[in-house]
Amino acid sequence: MTNSCASNLTIVYLPIDALLPNPCNARTHSSHQRRQIAASIKAFGFTNPVLIDNRNTIIAGHGRVEAAKLLGIDRVPTVRLEGLTQDQIRAYVIADNRLAEKAGWAKEILAIELQHLIALDNDLDVTITGFEIPEIDLILQEAGAQQDKDDVVEIDPVAPAVTQTGDLWQMGRHRVLCGNSLHDTSFQALLGSRRAHAVFIDPPYNVAIDGNVCGKGSIKHREFSMASGELSEAEFVVFLNTVFRLLARFSIGGSVHYICIDWRHMSELLAAGKRI
Repeated sequence: MTNSCASNLTIVYLPIDALLPNPCNARTHSSHQRRQIAASIKAFGFTNPVLIDNRNTIIAGHGRVEAAKLLGIDRVPTVRLEGLTQDQIRAYVIADNRLAEKAGWAKEILAIELQHLIALDNDLDVTITGFEIPEIDLILQEAGAQQDKDDVVEIDPVAPAVTQTGDLWQMGRHRVLCGNSLHDTSFQALLGSRRAHAVFIDPPYNVAIDGNVCGKGSIKHREFSMASGELSEAEFVVFLNTVFRLLARFSIGGSVHYICIDWRHMSELLAAGKRI
């Protein structure tokens, strides 16, 4: 059996149309994954050459080749494996994919790295890593659950409030602002140059807390500082309209907004929404 481990590998750029798919390749790539690979190539460059045999048949790199076609790339880096028999190539095609699947993750380090990327105040899309947002959320949630529970500080609900208007808190990968959502300066302080892809808000419903919230009254909450039943229908529409306009301004086009409201004021919410 020939041993090609000592051979020097040479990268040669070839026209993408000169490369032939391997009919024995059992690895599949969905359209979604091809787009992910294309996004990675666009962000980082074509850093992993395609492995080919003497007939330009692809041994490893089918997904990269398909992704390159999506990007309109006409030449890709290749490495020709000349010292392998056809049987060795067939075994390598399986091994190259299967061995990668057996690798694991150091969850703590992975969570730290993902959290760092998310916290960057730039246009980096963290999904370029290949992890989807729900996966990232789960990884960070599991990492947080592993932290020592002794570090959790019990909150005294009757103690004086510490946070003051204008305070911006960094909580892991999250930012929490104590501010007024009727002012654009609040959104600027919270988001900076970033824009929201999705919004979930639970604004005051213009319904008094007393008699309407907390079920049978075993738990007591203070009234909202505004829109707690004192606004007229027209005034509440203006209130919501102001918030919605700012939410739209500080969100990307196509963003999805989930807005809670009490059933008594559905009409005001719809009226305000139609104006934006």
